[in-house]
Amino acid sequence: MKTNKALNSAGKLTALLCLITIFLTPFVIVNAGERGVLMQFGKVQDQILGEGIHVIIPIVNTVEKLSVRVQNQEISAEASSKDLQDVFADVALNWHFIPEEVNAIFQQIGDKKSVISRIINPAVEEVLKAVIAKYTAEEVITKRGEVKLEVDNALTTRLGNYHIAVDDISLVHVHFSERFGEAVEAKQIAEQEAKRAEFIALKATKEAEAKVNLARGEAEANRLLRDGLTPEILQRQTIEKWNGKLPLIVGKDVPKFFHLTELLEANDN
Repeated sequence: MKTNKALNSAGKLTALLCLITIFLTPFVIVNAGERGVLMQFGKVQDQILGEGIHVIIPIVNTVEKLSVRVQNQEISAEASSKDLQDVFADVALNWHFIPEEVNAIFQQIGDKKSVISRIINPAVEEVLKAVIAKYTAEEVITKRGEVKLEVDNALTTRLGNYHIAVDDISLVHVHFSERFGEAVEAKQIAEQEAKRAEFIALKATKEAEAKVNLARGEAEANRLLRDGLTPEILQRQTIEKWNGKLPLIVGKDVPKFFHLTELLEANDN
């Protein structure tokens, strides 16, 4: 009897200890797209907890979860171009924490909010200013793809030092001061007027050249015609066009008719 009671007591005690252990041993669940930063008495450990359920030692261990999914950050920045024009840009940045380095991120910087305010926003503003300073305001528009690529490369290198990967960056909207917009519009109008004046001048030149060429052609035709009219040809044309009547010459004397032979002899002389 005493033995049974002792066994029952031992069993109850074991069950109680198991229950206490279960309640005192928390289960940490790391959701999909997250990583867990394991800490021991507040000190960040090398071990990173992947997705799933994990058992940790209460009081001794704590876990900070960080999302490693792609996140979007929109930033408005102001910069100066190479020709000292004010440039205003709205940037959309897609980024994520490097999963294998979340413990270093939390240890060196902190949580997501700290990373955005202390690292990402200042980095985007500084890189944008440095890149835009290499281009004139007009080139920022005409070479937008080149500017975007240079910003992307510089930001990828800079944020990579803080265990952050850049997925993509977009220059959503780039605009300038109102004064610069008016100057651009005036320049476009002036260029259009200059092109129109150039077209009119070119047209006038072509018309003048056409007239000169026509005059030259007519002069050359007359010269060729004149060179081709030999006395023999003129005599033959006269004969071909003669209507058979002799010309009448009226002078002080009585009217006189010239014979054909006389005309031909006069022509030969």
